[in-house]
Amino acid sequence: MTEQLSSFLQVFVTFPDRESAARVAQTLVEEALAGCVQIAGPIHSVYQWQGKVESADEWLCLIKTAASRYAQLEQRIRQMHPYQVPEIIAVPISLGSADYLKWLSAALGDASPAP
Repeated sequence: MTEQLSSFLQVFVTFPDRESAARVAQTLVEEALAGCVQIAGPIHSVYQWQGKVESADEWLCLIKTAASRYAQLEQRIRQMHPYQVPEIIAVPISLGSADYLKWLSAALGDASPAP
């Protein structure tokens, strides 16, 4: 059974190395800003930076959180992230397993839905 809930987000953040990704992931979960963070990589990124095409191997964090916690989550990531301009992109979770979303809510301390 699935449940429609747009009060949760999946946030994508890339890091230059596994260590910084793991450090931020651990902190976000410990501080209940994220219920779960998955770390994937390395991935290869090609991007524009300061007028040049660059490429780098990076680590991708997939962060599950409540929309109501996004501002705090983004601020915490920015405090800890080694990049000058980190990629922080959030997308709503529009459908999901009711059991998983119930667990996510509990893991976040029963985060209330965003208005």
